Amino acid sequence: MPTGNGAASAPEVAPAADAVPALPADLAQRLRALEEREAHLRFAAIAGRLGLWELDLESFELTSSEVCRENFGRSADQVLTWREVTAAVHRDDAPRVRAIFDQCIAQRQLYACDHRVVHPDGRVCWLQVRAQFQGGTGGRSLRIAGTARDITEQVLAERRMQALLQLDDSFRTLDDPADMAYAAARLLGETLGVGRAGYGEIDETTTVTIVRDWTSLGMGSAAGRHHLPHYGRFFEDLLRGDIVVVTDVSTDPRTASHVPALRAVQAGALVNLPLIEDGRLVAMLFLNHPQPREWSADELDLIRSVAHRTRMAVQRRAAERQLRAFADTLESKVQERTRELMAAEEALLQAQKMEAVGQLTGGLAHDFNNLLAGIMASLDLLRLRLSQGRHADMERSIETAQRSAKRAAALTHRLLAFSRRQTLAPSVVDLNQLVAGLQDLVQRTVGPAIAVVFDPTPGLWMVRADAGQIENSLLNLCINARDAMPAGGTLRIGTANHAAAPEAGDLPPGQYVALAVADTGAGMPAEVAARAFEPFFTTKPLGQGTGLGLSMVYGFTRQSGGAARIASVPGEGTAITLWLPRHADADTAEPAPDGALPGTPGTHAVPAHREAPTVLLVDDEPGVRTTVAEALREQGYRVLEAVDGPEALETLRAGGPLDLLLTDVGLPGGMNGRQVADAGRALRPGLPVLFITGYAEQAVIGDRDLDPGMGVLTKPFDLDVLAARVASALA
Repeated sequence: MPTGNGAASAPEVAPAADAVPALPADLAQRLRALEEREAHLRFAAIAGRLGLWELDLESFELTSSEVCRENFGRSADQVLTWREVTAAVHRDDAPRVRAIFDQCIAQRQLYACDHRVVHPDGRVCWLQVRAQFQGGTGGRSLRIAGTARDITEQVLAERRMQALLQLDDSFRTLDDPADMAYAAARLLGETLGVGRAGYGEIDETTTVTIVRDWTSLGMGSAAGRHHLPHYGRFFEDLLRGDIVVVTDVSTDPRTASHVPALRAVQAGALVNLPLIEDGRLVAMLFLNHPQPREWSADELDLIRSVAHRTRMAVQRRAAERQLRAFADTLESKVQERTRELMAAEEALLQAQKMEAVGQLTGGLAHDFNNLLAGIMASLDLLRLRLSQGRHADMERSIETAQRSAKRAAALTHRLLAFSRRQTLAPSVVDLNQLVAGLQDLVQRTVGPAIAVVFDPTPGLWMVRADAGQIENSLLNLCINARDAMPAGGTLRIGTANHAAAPEAGDLPPGQYVALAVADTGAGMPAEVAARAFEPFFTTKPLGQGTGLGLSMVYGFTRQSGGAARIASVPGEGTAITLWLPRHADADTAEPAPDGALPGTPGTHAVPAHREAPTVLLVDDEPGVRTTVAEALREQGYRVLEAVDGPEALETLRAGGPLDLLLTDVGLPGGMNGRQVADAGRALRPGLPVLFITGYAEQAVIGDRDLDPGMGVLTKPFDLDVLAARVASALA
C-alpha cells in the first residue's frame, strides 16, 4: 500500500540459491492467493474511492493510500503527515473531532466521525472517517487503522433537499408575498454561502425594485430601484428568459465594462434567474457574491427549484387574497361561484395528479431499469465465472440478488404500464377470439362458486393493441371481480361496437370497441370508484394488494389510444369497460408469429459466419455497456463500443465489418437511438438493429411501427434473453 511518510525501505539482498530452501508447494500457493486477495482489496478501495490509512499512536507516523491523500487535497505522490491531517480539519469541527478521537483512544472504541476538511487550495470537503485500534499488547505498538471517504456530494445533496423542505414549511406559515420572497432569499443565501440574495420586480423600463434582501455579515443591502442596463448587458439574457450566471464580473464580456457599478454594490459574481409571465419579464431572483466564485450545476438546480416554488407560492397567496376580498364584497354571488371554482379546481388537480404520478413513475422506472440491467447482467457473469471455478462459492447470494432484482423489475413494469411508458407489441386483435381463448383460464381462476358468462357481439370490429397486455388487463379485472364476490356470483364479460366515443371523458371522436367486465359483488361507493384508477390506492387489507392493478389497466388503455371507465353501485356490483379504438385497416386478426415470442429464451448460439459476428453496442450507462459487451464477448461475438450517437457514427463510417447495431434509445450527444439507427442504415443498408430501453420512448416508436429488421429489448433482461435476441437478429 502506498505510504505518505516518504520513508525509504531497506535494500533487498538476494539470498544464495542454496541458502534458502524452496518453499513447499502448498505454502507458495497460499502466498500467491494472499497476494491476489490483497491486490483485489486495493483495487476495490481505489474503485470505490475509499482512502486507507494507518497511524502509529506511539510515533504518530502516518501511512496512507493515494485516494486518502487525494481526499485531503494532496496529489498521489505528495507526503501526508498526521500534523497536516489534524491541521486540515475545519476549525468549526476540530473540537468535536478531537473529543471523539480522544474518547475512542481512552476506551479502545471504534472511531466514527463525519467532518469537514479544508484543502490547500481552500476548497472545503466532507469526509466520512471510520477506524479501529490494533496492537498495544505483546510488545506491538498501538495503532489505529481505517478509511476516509469523500461524502461531499452526498452531504450537499441532503442539505439542498432539507432546504427545499424547510422552504415549503416556511411558506405554510407566511401570508405576505414579500415575506415569502425574503424567506426564499435567506434560505438560498445561507445554503449556498453567498453574500446577498433577494427578489425584485421588474417593470417595462427594465428597472428592478427590491423591497428587501438577505445579506451575510459585511454585505450591504441592495434594496431600492436599480436600472439593469447600468450593470451590464446581461439584462438582454433576462429579457429572453435565460438565466444569467457570472463567475467573475471583471472577465465576463457582459459585465466587464461595468465593473465599477457592480463593485459599488459588492457584486463580484452573480446569478440572476428571470421570472416570465405571459411572455414578459416581470421579476427576478438574484444572488450576489463579493468575490468571484464558481456556480455548480447542483447549485443552479437548487436556485431554479427555489424560484419556481416561490413564484407558485406567491401566486397562490395572491389568488387567495383576491378571492377573500371578492367574497367580502359579493358574498351571495361568490358562494355559488366558489362552488363552481372548487369543483373545477378539484377536477384539474385530479388530472394533474394523475399526469404527475405518470411522469414520476415513468422517469423512476427508466433509471431503475438501467440499474437493474447492470445488476442482473453482473450476477449472470458471476455465475459464469463460478462455473469456471474462478471464485469461491457464492451461488446462494447470487440467486438471492437475482430474485430481488427480478421482483423490482416486475414492479417497474407495473409502474411503466400506469405511466404509459411500457414497451408494447401492437397487433390486429379479435377481442371475441381472445376472450374465448381465455374463458377456461378465467373460470379456473375465479373458482366454481362464480359463474362466468361471455356475451360476444357478432361482427365485432378489430382493434390494434398489445394482445398480451389485453390478456393481462382482462385477468386483472376478473381477479378483482372474484375478490368482490367472496360468497359467489356471476362474472359477465361482454364486447360491443360503438360508433362514437362515450360522452364522458377525453376520448376523441371515432369508432371504438368496448370490452366490459361486470360482477354482482358488493360494489363501491362513489368516492372509492373515483379513486379506483389511482396508483397505490387499494381497499384491500395490508399485504393483499399493491394498488397498481387497475392503474396498470388504465395506463395500458391510454397508451393504446383508448380509455377505461368504471361504473359501480353499492350492493349491486361493478362494471369496468375498456374502450379501444377500432382498427379500420384490417378485417381479420393477424396470425400469431411462428417460433418463439420476442424475448423468449431459447438457443442463442452464435450464427454461422465465416468470422465472429461484429456488434456495435451504443449505451451511455457504463454499467450496462460494460456487462453487455462482456456477455456478448463470452458468446463469441466481436463487440465495438460507443457511448453516444456521434461516436457510433464514427464507427459506422469507418467501413469495417459490422453485423448488428445494438443501441440504447435515450443517448447524450444530440442523437437518440432511433436517429443513430436511421443514420446507420443510410450508411449500411439493411443493417439489423436491436434497441434496448427502459421504456418505449417516442423516438423509437414515433407515429409509425419499427422498420423490418428492427426490434426492441426491454431493460432489465437476463443474459440468455439478450443472447437469444441477438442471435435471432443476426439470423
